[in-house]
Amino acid sequence: MLDIKFIRENPAIVKNALKNRNAEADVDGLLELDRLRRAAITESEGLKTERNTASKTIGGLMKEGKKDEAEAAKEEVRLIGDRIAALDDQVRELDEKISHIILYIPNLPAETVPVGASEEDNPVLRSFGEKKEFDFEVKPHWDITEELKLVDFERGAKITGSGFPVYTGQGARLQRALISYMLDLHTTEHGYTEVEPPFVCNASAMTGTGQLPKFSEDMYYIDTDELYPIPTAEVPLTNLYGDEIIDADEPVKLAAYTPCFRREAGAAGRDNRGLLRLHQFDKVEMVNFVKPEQSAAQHEILVGEAEKVLQLLGLHYRVIELCTADLGFSAAKCYDIELWAPGVERWLEVSSVSNFGDYQARRARIRCRDENGKAQLLHTLNGSGVALPRLVVAIIENYQNADGTVTIPEVLRPYMGGLEKMG
Repeated sequence: MLDIKFIRENPAIVKNALKNRNAEADVDGLLELDRLRRAAITESEGLKTERNTASKTIGGLMKEGKKDEAEAAKEEVRLIGDRIAALDDQVRELDEKISHIILYIPNLPAETVPVGASEEDNPVLRSFGEKKEFDFEVKPHWDITEELKLVDFERGAKITGSGFPVYTGQGARLQRALISYMLDLHTTEHGYTEVEPPFVCNASAMTGTGQLPKFSEDMYYIDTDELYPIPTAEVPLTNLYGDEIIDADEPVKLAAYTPCFRREAGAAGRDNRGLLRLHQFDKVEMVNFVKPEQSAAQHEILVGEAEKVLQLLGLHYRVIELCTADLGFSAAKCYDIELWAPGVERWLEVSSVSNFGDYQARRARIRCRDENGKAQLLHTLNGSGVALPRLVVAIIENYQNADGTVTIPEVLRPYMGGLEKMG
């Protein structure tokens, strides 16, 4: 979340940033609540000083035998105490109101983020490879997965519902191969520590990374236990260090595989066919904790680590930078990596690589020490390394053959028992 002091001192900057984001927040109302809170605290502190002085006076009056004056002074102290209690209640109430508003205010875009009105204004920074040429009619992945019995959508819908596919046979093995390949790459070449976190988190963890309270409708909730199935491993990985001061002289880099659960409450009307949009999917996630002065450079390293996954798979992708209006709620700067899928003739996002600045660290109270040993908020970054459903789509559609088989990328073959083709 944002620092209330920064908002207080820079209201015009905050309002302009929200305008560029196409976001709304009652900044003036927040500042009025902040003014009332500070006024109440100032009055309370003055009254406490006054009460201390009066209490000392009472002792003197009692020694002098001035009981009537002492009793009057005691009544004055009692009244002061009642006012202090009322002010303390007022401060607590104002704190709740301020917290409610500020938790809904998105992060401010970094200065280098391009200003834009929609995703149409996202600049393409670079691409890798080229669109593959085919000498036969290209099929979409849902036809191929059905013919090769890689995914069973109907039985998934029968046992759970739409958006919960069942991977079978070589399809299931491909999932396992991709997860192992990505974790091995990140841990052996990119310096990550592998973590296997819980797949459910509490409300505090969800609030720490920005999912709550803003996006409660997009998440599943187990009300009997007050737990949320995670929408991304970013939540448990980031909150591992909640309320802690950690050593971040070198970037702390964590990677995890988890299933992800999303209700996609706002996705009505979008193309949901096949594996394009699911309620449960697998993902390998990378989370970095760095000192503030390192975060911009580390962001570029992180996106390169996600790109490496796709380069070794030989897939055509592009990297775009999100403009102000398309930034995620908690991100200060973000790159999306999109794969070309020839069967559906679309670019498919498989990774968002975000720098959150100190936005999440302030919410989750994660700190490091500066060069003088003083505790300070660190910066958090995360990136999908990468999400599987659309990666599987791109592999199946790009590596399909005229005879109906699908060639397995060379880097995955050791994880597939040496298998060269699915079919």
